[in-house]
Amino acid sequence: MIDTMRWLAEDDCLELLDQTVLPGKISYLKCRDYCDVAGAIKCLAVRGAPAIGAAAAYGLALAAKQLGPVDKISFIAGLERAVHELASTRPTAVNLRWALDRCLQSVHALETDDTGVLYSFLLETAHNIFHGDVESNRRLGQYGLELIPKGSRILTHCNAGALATAGYGTALGVIRAASEAGKNITVYAGETRPLLQGARLTTWELLQEGIPVTLVTDGMAGYLMAKEKVDLVIVGADRIAANGDAANKIGTYGLAVLAREHGLPFYIAAPVSTVDLSLASGETIPIEERDHSEVTSLAGIQVAPPGVNVWNPAFDVTPHRMITAIITDRGVARPPYLENLREALERL
Repeated sequence: MIDTMRWLAEDDCLELLDQTVLPGKISYLKCRDYCDVAGAIKCLAVRGAPAIGAAAAYGLALAAKQLGPVDKISFIAGLERAVHELASTRPTAVNLRWALDRCLQSVHALETDDTGVLYSFLLETAHNIFHGDVESNRRLGQYGLELIPKGSRILTHCNAGALATAGYGTALGVIRAASEAGKNITVYAGETRPLLQGARLTTWELLQEGIPVTLVTDGMAGYLMAKEKVDLVIVGADRIAANGDAANKIGTYGLAVLAREHGLPFYIAAPVSTVDLSLASGETIPIEERDHSEVTSLAGIQVAPPGVNVWNPAFDVTPHRMITAIITDRGVARPPYLENLREALERL
């Protein structure tokens, strides 16, 4: 698996795999300050809820390095400005704010005014978030493995693999674990318009792993199910409300409706850091809306007439009643989610 991000200790900077040019080119962006990280998150050079959380933690460490030797009050004020800018880049993914809050709270708790020590501590916290995500994805994969029958034909959407995390993946982590266990699975990957994360990223990851994958357009999913070519659907999530409603890449809700119509299991795979108990339901999950050009053009070529109205939400919300189970790094949660997700969080 290729590195989604890596910290270069000799340069004190973060390198991020530029996912906007995959699969045609493997290129890394050097981020020397938190503004570079914020820009990379905003333009989707790094993407996926767990990945942007880890990247933002490193971004906050870079902000601490920039602040230099100041008093602790000024230091924390500077960090809070960086937190605000980093958190505003992608409003839907809760892992972003979760990672930043974890870093900031750790600084508040540390009884020192030495900004060099505080920087080192923030960098260590970022490393812990990064490595912790890889470990949690592997645990999640093992829990999800139990839900995948031998010979399963799995439909997934967008990219919830190593590229969307610090490593291994959530939905693709379950798929990887099933493949490693010799379950002889095959995968259908939806293209995921408008930015084609399924076509560009998911198929690339699976081909590298030697996992059989067939690319389909988003509009083919219903017919694929009707022809009995799919056994289950598994996708990731960017935020899960207390009642189990889940926000994921636009098009996920439609797959859940189709899966329900065809009697297929529909699974969400996400670490517990994606669960937001402060939100009672998906109705209050903030949904990011992105630039119209993502819909009106493809690979830089205009495909729609100039002046056409465009609506471009990046995510939709799947109601909890359509979700068979939520696979987390603390176990598989089933309805009632209001009770079982809280229990999963308490196992941290």
